[in-house]
Amino acid sequence: MKKPFALLILLAFARVCASQVHIPAGDPQTWSAQQALSAYVGQTVVFDMPIVVCSNSNRNGLVVSPWRMFEPDNQGIGGSQEYITAMHVNGHCSFTLTGVSGYHRCGEKIYGLRARVNSTSKLSFEGGTWSGNTRADLAQGLPDLGDYRLLVCGFNLENYFVVNMGSLGASSYSEHQAQRAKISAALKQINADIFGFCELEQGDDALQEIVNDLNKNLPGRDYHFFRANQAATDFQKSDIVYDANTVEPIGEPVHIDTELADRKKMVCFREKATGEKFIYSINHFKAMTGGSDSESRRRNESYAVVNYYNSYRSNSSIRDNDILIMGDLNSHAKTSPVLFFTDNGMIDLHRAFHADSSYSYMFGGKASYIDHALCNSSLYGQITGVASYHINSDEDDKYNYQRSDDETMFRCSDHDPVLVGLKLDSTLFYDPTPQLNSAEIISGEAGQLIIQNAHSETGKSYYAIYSVNGVQIARKEITSAYYEVELPSAPGMYIVYVYFNGQVYQRRMIAR
Repeated sequence: MKKPFALLILLAFARVCASQVHIPAGDPQTWSAQQALSAYVGQTVVFDMPIVVCSNSNRNGLVVSPWRMFEPDNQGIGGSQEYITAMHVNGHCSFTLTGVSGYHRCGEKIYGLRARVNSTSKLSFEGGTWSGNTRADLAQGLPDLGDYRLLVCGFNLENYFVVNMGSLGASSYSEHQAQRAKISAALKQINADIFGFCELEQGDDALQEIVNDLNKNLPGRDYHFFRANQAATDFQKSDIVYDANTVEPIGEPVHIDTELADRKKMVCFREKATGEKFIYSINHFKAMTGGSDSESRRRNESYAVVNYYNSYRSNSSIRDNDILIMGDLNSHAKTSPVLFFTDNGMIDLHRAFHADSSYSYMFGGKASYIDHALCNSSLYGQITGVASYHINSDEDDKYNYQRSDDETMFRCSDHDPVLVGLKLDSTLFYDPTPQLNSAEIISGEAGQLIIQNAHSETGKSYYAIYSVNGVQIARKEITSAYYEVELPSAPGMYIVYVYFNGQVYQRRMIAR
């Protein structure tokens, strides 16, 4: 009797395996959760592509999708293919995943997700492997910023009040102390040479407190700020803190007080170790609210920054063209305030280093970067790396200082800090006009592709290959004008990005 019983179990196991339906990877321009799942309601399915958490604030479950959801005008100008694809992903590709245990951040991925299809918009978790973007991953250290000598951080602190607590920030002294502890933990981890802050609600009082904590937590540093005797009622102030051991300011910061006072500042720093200089500008543009003209008003702020820079750099004590512009511009990447900068010679560093995958902020499950880093062509060759440090945007808001006893750096603000690595060298020159023909990605022999004219001796150029479901397969520097790349051995469609001269070139390739 034992043999037939064993055979019965084996046959039952075979039927279970056979009943599993595999949902194959699709194209983000056309894939739809409703179409992919409608035939399998009541059944268990397995996803062949990794599934990413897009929102963890829905108390009924996680909002997940094969692709991260982005604000469309962060990905492309209205009407462009990038814009249309983002619109499609946001409207058709997500579903709610229930039955998940433990805490999961946005950006975490599930490989081999097995789930029961309750409806085309709601599935029950049965199994899968979680990977990436956890708190433990981020606590190991900062993102890779290359071989930098100076680290610059732009950071919106989300209404850092010290006294006269109001409805926008901490409502009591104890709440402020909780906020202060989380912010201090983040700044200690970042350990930058220069910090540019937004939303310092009480000017000198807030800066003094932050500098005291920095100097206490980071022995060997000697942080200072620019005392300006602001009243305690100053609102949404932007300002700069610097380590006097590594850099020295040339004069006081200048205020560019168009639209909103005390929120756009510019100062030149000299690196003490080398004598090299660069101009730093920290900004907090007008909020997105405020009527139909709010974008044009932010565009005027961009104009004011560029216009002031053009005169400031020729000052007899400055005489330096290199500029790094950072801060909360309250504008997505492909809207006119940012495009004004890029149309006037500035390079969007998020785009140059990370193509369309950068983000620093989340709203309604959609990612974007409104916290920017831009530079001119002369500084670009001296930048070793740029990244948002995702300690905040991917967190559930229930972990902020007002809603929890969590004392870690996570969710210390609603914005991610943006980090830029610098290795200043005035002998480097970056020509934004390619010396050769435009970069090209062309088919080579079987299993290969060729990247032409995307190499510069002084600039940065590299390529990245992604699967259609967003998994990075390879990322390497381009070291010659005629550069051969092997496509992955597994058959399928891949997206190849080339980053060259501050531009991003993209092509879909099929490996057979």
